[in-house]
Amino acid sequence: MGNSLQLIEDSAFLRADRRLDTELADKLILQLNRIYPQILTDKEATKFRNLDVPKSVRLGELLTHLQEKGEEACREFYRALHLHVEEVYYSLPTRLRLRGLSPEWLPYIPNRYVLNDRGPLFFLGCFGFAVGVALLYYYSGKQFSSSRALGMAALGLKRKAQEVLIWYTEERK
Repeated sequence: MGNSLQLIEDSAFLRADRRLDTELADKLILQLNRIYPQILTDKEATKFRNLDVPKSVRLGELLTHLQEKGEEACREFYRALHLHVEEVYYSLPTRLRLRGLSPEWLPYIPNRYVLNDRGPLFFLGCFGFAVGVALLYYYSGKQFSSSRALGMAALGLKRKAQEVLIWYTEERK
C-alpha cells in the first residue's frame, strides 16, 4: 500500500487525535518546510500554521496537500510524525493493522507515557500537599497531641475528608 493511500486512511484519525496538538502540528510543518522545501514552501508553511484556522482544518488541508505532492511527501510526513510524535505514529490505523491489531482496539490499548492529562504541576501540587500533611502530622506530635493536629489539618479539606479526619481524631481520644 502506498504512503498516499495510507495517509488517506489515517487522515481522519490524525485530525481527531488530541495528542497531536497545535504545537506538535507546527513542529511537523516546520520539519517538512526546513528539510524539504520542495514539499512545503515557506508560503505554504505559513498558511498551514495560521492560528486563526482550527487545527483540524489546517491539518486536513496539509494532509490533502501532501497527498497531491505524491509518495515522497507522504513518506516524509510519516517520518516527521515518527520523529516528533511517536505515540501517535504507532497508534495510526494503518500501523495497527500492520501489527495485527484492528483500529477498534485503539481505545483499549493503554498510552505508554501518559499517566494523566493534568500535567506536572498538578502532580507537584498533590505531592507537596501530601508532604505538608505528613510533616504536620510528624512534628505536631512533639508540640501538640496528634489528634489535635489532625483536627487542624482537616480545616482546609473537603467535607468528606474532614469527616474522616475528625472521626479518626475522636476515635483516638
